[in-house]
Amino acid sequence: MSLLSASVLAAFLTAIIVQTMPLILAAIGETIGEQSGVLNLGIEGVMLVGAYSGYVAAISSGSPWIGMLGGIAGGVVANLLLLVLNVWLGLNQIVIGLAITIMGEGLTSVLYLQNYSKHPQSVPGSSWAIPGLSDLPVVGPSLFRQSGIFWVLLIAMVAIAFLLSRTNWGLSIRAAGQKPSSLDAAGGNVLRTRSSAVLLNGAFVGAGGAFLSILTTGTFTAFMTGGLGFVAIVITMLSRGKVTWIVITSLLYGIAVAIKNPLQLIGVSVPADVFQMLPFIVVMVTLILFARSSIVPPALGSPYTRGAR
Repeated sequence: MSLLSASVLAAFLTAIIVQTMPLILAAIGETIGEQSGVLNLGIEGVMLVGAYSGYVAAISSGSPWIGMLGGIAGGVVANLLLLVLNVWLGLNQIVIGLAITIMGEGLTSVLYLQNYSKHPQSVPGSSWAIPGLSDLPVVGPSLFRQSGIFWVLLIAMVAIAFLLSRTNWGLSIRAAGQKPSSLDAAGGNVLRTRSSAVLLNGAFVGAGGAFLSILTTGTFTAFMTGGLGFVAIVITMLSRGKVTWIVITSLLYGIAVAIKNPLQLIGVSVPADVFQMLPFIVVMVTLILFARSSIVPPALGSPYTRGAR
């Protein structure tokens, strides 16, 4: 089988899409939070909560759509701890973020082992063939036969990119991370702005986790994110608040993960450890090359107290 055959290329593109989408969603969620001045180091745990709650909702209802809603809700609930302790009470964002990661990993592992490990179930498949476009070679079966969930999330990503860059809401989000006192002086509410950003952060990160368990793998396993949340944090800091750069950088990771599929299809034997290391090597090289140009909001990680200097 040729590496450039239509079937191999279609499988490669499909793998890139399903591997990249969870990372893009998590990085967009982290971008919303960071632009408002809230650093969420707990998105690894939040992704796992979203993945588990989405998986449970999907297999309980038999609907991937309900599963995705369950994942979003799980992400929002997981971020309530960040909202209360970091935004409202002003506690250390790094400590609370790491605690959320540890709690998310432990809680989802215990719940899965107790309830589903002996009788694992797969999430029902979901695909939507777009008439005409789905019959195109290569891109037809890989892109235009994706689940309707993919297209809804794609629209949500475009909407967030527009809101962050072209609206007063996006200006308020950036002001809360750049100079919150100026937002306060202009009549804005820093705590309310950061609170909305944290909840949206949880929704997108939870959606990323749910996409991983529902559409990427079709099941849930303990620690299934495998560091994806931390990769999303790196990508967020490199992308300087631009959703376009999040997509481009995430695609590099997705390509590195998906490359094993076409190689295996054509019979190329490469040790599994190489495939496991390759995505992280790509992220490390990208970080080395572009770390100097990364810009984070000046108020990132700093609690805000009205009237304090």
